[in-house]
Amino acid sequence: MRRPLAILAGVLITGALTLPASAADGNEDFTIKDPRITESSGLAASRRHPGIYWTHNDQDEGAFLYAVDSSTGETVATITMTGVGTPRDVEAISMGPDNQLYVGDIGDNDGVEWPYVWVYKLPEPKTLKDQSVRATQYVVKYSDGTRDAESLVVHPKTGRVYIIDKQEDGGHLYEGPAELSPSGTNVFKPAAPVDLWATDAAFSPDGRTLAVRGYFGGIAYDWNGGKPKRLERISVPLGQGESISYSPDGTKIMLGSEGAGSAVVAKDAPEGTGSSDSSSGSGSSASSDDGGGGRSGDIKVGAVAVAVACAVVFGLRRLLRRR
Repeated sequence: MRRPLAILAGVLITGALTLPASAADGNEDFTIKDPRITESSGLAASRRHPGIYWTHNDQDEGAFLYAVDSSTGETVATITMTGVGTPRDVEAISMGPDNQLYVGDIGDNDGVEWPYVWVYKLPEPKTLKDQSVRATQYVVKYSDGTRDAESLVVHPKTGRVYIIDKQEDGGHLYEGPAELSPSGTNVFKPAAPVDLWATDAAFSPDGRTLAVRGYFGGIAYDWNGGKPKRLERISVPLGQGESISYSPDGTKIMLGSEGAGSAVVAKDAPEGTGSSDSSSGSGSSASSDDGGGGRSGDIKVGAVAVAVACAVVFGLRRLLRRR
């Protein structure tokens, strides 16, 4: 009976050690390998598909979104948005409530001051494959004149859309209507100052923290019911940093850049943030220490599983000896 017991032990221990890696959950560094993606300007973590991040070029030959698998860096689906005009300068993407993707065609490439910009909304596909998805197009204007912007965020609880304009000496967070209208003009009004030359932003999954990044650094804000309070600085990789997203569990912020073969770097989320099911809004250190999806949690689960496997094997051996 020794050989069957050895085989059983091997199966149990192998199963115990074959745990979901953090990369499979989209919590680790990765490199975007698709040669079509040369100007990744936005990043949004999928909710339907673990480990998938949505991105786009700021200028493309069509209205395209790319689903990138963070475990391989490969594009697993290309979405063509229909029902919209020809994009001008797509700079941001954000995941809203009910698995709705929001895309910000809000930039001003070539120094053009557009009298209005566009926001597109579409449902995140249930199946990852190349396909066309109909989007709703919203016309957006600012209450105080034209703006260059590269940051669009959607609050994960309320669904309200916000834009941060891009100014070297710091800009403003602009608040959209409680609900966007597809038939009229949606006026965005300044709601709070942002002390950064902002290139992208993201809400934590619980909506309690707003992380804003620029080329040379970033700032985390306590959302504070729409009246942001500065929390701490965020360090960012050197380069033309254009995108930021939280990992699905809120323990990491993912920092992307432009260029072919661009890297997405994972860093611990700022203090004061939590996962989407957190009631305390605690920081990433708490999440990783208590097994909330971090690598230490995986190690603890693995150790327990190995101990259980060994106990089962030794128990069977004792039982067989009695016979």
